[in-house]
Amino acid sequence: MDKQALMQHGVFSWNQLQTIDTSAAKAFYGELFGWQLSDEQAGETTYTIIKAGDREVGGITASAPGGNHAPAWGAYVTVDDVDKQVVRAEQLGGKIVVPPRDIPNVGRFAVINDPQGAILSLITYTAQG
Repeated sequence: MDKQALMQHGVFSWNQLQTIDTSAAKAFYGELFGWQLSDEQAGETTYTIIKAGDREVGGITASAPGGNHAPAWGAYVTVDDVDKQVVRAEQLGGKIVVPPRDIPNVGRFAVINDPQGAILSLITYTAQG
């Protein structure tokens, strides 16, 4: 699938692992799937980009220090306008976990719970994202 196809409204476009031990996760998944992993500085943290072949498919990030969350994968769905979709999600009985905010040079995202409690991230990419 090409990058343009991932920018389509309603398409799952990114997967991200949040974990307490990024080094162990990189070693495990890199070996398991043959992923190429490259670290980038994102403010005060390091964000690892996952590539399968020549395509970026996800990332690995550290959980917040002292956090109380088990390591977990999260999925992002592309939407045309994240702010409008968050309002629509609430109208349909969902809840906002993380309100819309910008990721510099990538886009704008939010995290929602569906009415049953499942978590999903929504993202609107910038042109260069």
